[in-house]
Amino acid sequence: MSAEINDRAAGAIVGMACGDALGAPYEFKPAQADDAAVEMKGGGNIGWEPGEWTDDTSMAIPLLEVVARGDRLEGSALDEVVTRWLEWSRVTKDIGIQTSTVFRTARAAGTADAMLTASRDFTATHERSAGNGSLMRTTPVALAYLDDEPGLIEAARLVSDMTHADPLAGDACVLWCLAIRHAILTGDLNLRAGLDAIDESRRDGWAERIDEAEEKQPRDFPSNGWAGGALQGAWSAIVHGDDLVDILERAVRGGKDTDTVAAIAGGLAGAVYGASALPARWRRILHGWPGLDADDLTRMAILAVRHGSSDGDGWPEADRFEPSRLHTLVKHPHDEGVWLGSLAALDDLPAEIDAVVSLCRVGKQQTDREQVEFWLIDKPYSNPNLEFILRDAADTVAALRAEGKTVLVHCFEGRSRTPTVGAAYSLLHLGKPADFALREVKAELPYGEPGWYFVDALNQLETSKNEEPSE
Repeated sequence: MSAEINDRAAGAIVGMACGDALGAPYEFKPAQADDAAVEMKGGGNIGWEPGEWTDDTSMAIPLLEVVARGDRLEGSALDEVVTRWLEWSRVTKDIGIQTSTVFRTARAAGTADAMLTASRDFTATHERSAGNGSLMRTTPVALAYLDDEPGLIEAARLVSDMTHADPLAGDACVLWCLAIRHAILTGDLNLRAGLDAIDESRRDGWAERIDEAEEKQPRDFPSNGWAGGALQGAWSAIVHGDDLVDILERAVRGGKDTDTVAAIAGGLAGAVYGASALPARWRRILHGWPGLDADDLTRMAILAVRHGSSDGDGWPEADRFEPSRLHTLVKHPHDEGVWLGSLAALDDLPAEIDAVVSLCRVGKQQTDREQVEFWLIDKPYSNPNLEFILRDAADTVAALRAEGKTVLVHCFEGRSRTPTVGAAYSLLHLGKPADFALREVKAELPYGEPGWYFVDALNQLETSKNEEPSE
């Protein structure tokens, strides 16, 4: 799997969870103005913690657990999913009415077959049963079938049917999963590519809904509690958004079922832009049932697209990666509360360092300090969100410093990524010109010499900074 595919797969899962947690405080509220602030602040009708995801992501977790092992969503694996759903249902703060009804009926048997029967019985006796409760959790299905489109279509509809057996709900899941699969593999958006997988009698209706979503804004689909309206709201946010953050904020501003629409949008938009386009201020606080965080979701997403296997170095499951012989640890020339170094420095950190900003792969047990990781590759043309990552990393250093923390910024050898982010911090938060900042940072690092692509990005950051309107 390429680094780009890994980034986009992680983006699908973490993007789903970020959209969910971002929208949670605004659920059931009316649409907001285009310039209204949207924050991952917690609260709302349920009293969510800041960064806590809701039932949308929680119901996706058992699916992700299965596919992260490399298993397909069939047979005994679906029985396991049902067991986990029922465990979650006993402790959750929130659960959909239709899902709750199906769970109560199937609880005694506790099998996938029992749940499918209960779901189909519900659909047979309720005129409106195509709720958005299966679409909101469908993202992990796509990751397991990147090399098997027919298998994906079958699994997406089956997993939808387990709580939402209405064909329209299944259609929405098939369309969305095929679009996520296409985005992860190619980096392109194409929701219409899945129309051929929809029954011909319903195909034109979905094409019309997609057209309408592209012509309107998320707020124009207030009936987003059903699968079609939620899909339209999410797709509208995606096609009108400028970047991943803007897309998720647009989805939330649409109002009503904000967490679900943003979670749905995050799954597909994250598959296009990648996890590297999600800001650390969200990832640092993201968490939810069953005690997972953003790093956990990232690892599980990577394992899912790798069919449960780590790479030759043990990534992403390794507890530790062996550092090089270059042990670098120096103080930042413009802020004594910031240290610059290599991966080897993690083996002998000064006690005063409270937080670590990692710009390379780090093992799960490699440091006991607070850690924020960034997806930064030391090769030209390998970082689709390079300027965003550098700005976000620098902003994260500044945020950690504002919290009173002493921070280590490191990459594998302290040669290229570390001086680049160190200089970006000086540029964006300490008022130093880019050339001056990089020269002084390099002077402190014995092997510091950023690649030209990082230097170009740093200069572009300076240009962007100078073009920003003064307050």
